[in-house]
Amino acid sequence: MLLRAVALSLCFLLTGYALPAQQCTGNLGENIFTDGDFGSGTANVLTPDPGIAPGFSYTTFPPPNDGSYTITNDTRRWASIFDTWRLFGDNSDDPNGYMMLVNASYEPGLFYEQDVDGLCENTLYQFSADVTNVVRRGVNQLLPNVSFLLDDEVYVTTGALPENETWTTYGFTFVTRPGQTSVTLALRNNAPGGIGNDIAIDNISFRACGPEALILPDTVADVCEDGEPITLTATVNGDQFPTPAVQWQRSTDGGLSWQDIPGETNRSFVQQPTASGQYLYRYLLANSPANLANTKCYIVSNEKRVNVIPKNYSVTDTLCAGLTFAVGSKTYGSSGIYVDTLRSGLGCDSIVRLALEIVPDPGLRPSFSLVDPSCTYLADGRVTLDSMRGGIAPYRFELAGTPGRVGIPVDSLTEGTYAYLLEDRYGCRAADTLSLVSPFPFEVDLGADQNLVLGERATVPIRTSQPITAYTWLPAGITDCDSGCNPLEVLPTSSVTLGLVATSATGCLAVDSVRLSVVAERLVFIPSAFSPNGDGNNDRFTVFGSLPNVSGLRSLRVFDRWGGELFSAGDVNANDETAGWDGTVGGRDVPVGTYVYAAEVGFLDGVVVTYTGTLTLIR
Repeated sequence: MLLRAVALSLCFLLTGYALPAQQCTGNLGENIFTDGDFGSGTANVLTPDPGIAPGFSYTTFPPPNDGSYTITNDTRRWASIFDTWRLFGDNSDDPNGYMMLVNASYEPGLFYEQDVDGLCENTLYQFSADVTNVVRRGVNQLLPNVSFLLDDEVYVTTGALPENETWTTYGFTFVTRPGQTSVTLALRNNAPGGIGNDIAIDNISFRACGPEALILPDTVADVCEDGEPITLTATVNGDQFPTPAVQWQRSTDGGLSWQDIPGETNRSFVQQPTASGQYLYRYLLANSPANLANTKCYIVSNEKRVNVIPKNYSVTDTLCAGLTFAVGSKTYGSSGIYVDTLRSGLGCDSIVRLALEIVPDPGLRPSFSLVDPSCTYLADGRVTLDSMRGGIAPYRFELAGTPGRVGIPVDSLTEGTYAYLLEDRYGCRAADTLSLVSPFPFEVDLGADQNLVLGERATVPIRTSQPITAYTWLPAGITDCDSGCNPLEVLPTSSVTLGLVATSATGCLAVDSVRLSVVAERLVFIPSAFSPNGDGNNDRFTVFGSLPNVSGLRSLRVFDRWGGELFSAGDVNANDETAGWDGTVGGRDVPVGTYVYAAEVGFLDGVVVTYTGTLTLIR
């Protein structure tokens, strides 16, 4: 039910929060407005029209439009709903409890009106109701504003109800006038309809309010079945009822129903010895016998629990040989009937009759099936108790403290030894251990880290405990080796951590990595002189370099001392003298002397370095 009736006289509201107004400081009576929670049912929308909203139309096909309302138990079950409305149920623990949901009309006015009859005159009552804004949090639409009226007089106004998706309880107290036995409750919408101004109401409550009515102390009383009577006393604080009338009641079903105790109308009640069990006591209180007879005029005290401890206990049990049954300070381990008299800590005498049967231990014989983990690092092992022989069902089975059942695997197990416990109906036990063993560990080793010079190949050994069926190298693209590559040859262009994820024939994975640290040395040699005299020795000028450190010459140019270009070549291989300068221009020898060169050299790591210098030509 959208708003749960709470026994609080709440609230004069100024800014959307319920504030205490006149508040009942004593005890409350039963809710006399039984229709205030709108009932409960399996149908999502209540039919027919309850006729409780003057000027509003009732719809059985939600969502209601402006100026309409519906009684529903859950907006989540509607076929459609406005985008800005919440999906929610009523404000109770009952999944089928109804609430009233109102889409306000365009003009302010009443949207709920009901008569409450059968009240007592000159009596203090408390009213409360639960209200919530139907619009989702943070939508920022027009906020509802509701006033609660009795006989056309405003008692509480909610103010702007925030979009906080929360139920709030509003309430007040009022006193009926001499001769007044009925009131008209109305709810008025103070804000215009349109975009927003949508509310839900639930748990409307009227309760008589009286003085504080107590049974002290409020702790549980434990008494013996054949013990002395105890006296319960009605404590009434306050002078609201000058000549109070009392009626004691008892419940034997935990408070679900209450029965008047005949003749018990005094302030004190003597609880005589009764059959063992749990009893609840309370009393009804009113300001006169006539009001006490009217369910709408009395209040209810707190509940007092009395536990009556039984005198006679009969116990029948069957145990496995070797086990014992304790009665007080005595233990019994053989078949027979035993009678003991015990005295409890409460001073109650109890007679215990034990019929005990001891059965021989049959020797529980379990049958297990084990599945070892498929890899050393996996928890995919399992143990299944396939069957049991011996003993009497039902059986209790635990593996390392985890409950199990016959035929149901206990899984997610790693390699290890597991203790199990079996117990039959009579406590006969069997205990032992089971072991799960992983396969031989699958491991891979790529050796020690290596330091390399740019252009130097790394030889990586692959040592493994089992054959590898699949290779995954990291980073991707560093090698295309997928089998038969032991050792692995790698030519890294920069420092890299080479990783291998290896897969065994059984699908297990092993991982290792090696760090290949590359020093980017530029292994280039450029002669400072050459002698193009045809003797076959140093006849051409070119750039020399260590391969594959040097990938090639992007360009090689030679100039005279005035800047004139004498030779130019592009995309030349390092160390290729045939592509170098032969000391001529246009087929004619240039004079002996000093010349200038510029060479763009490319390296394995993609770096291009320009080298310049002077060159001496000798003949």
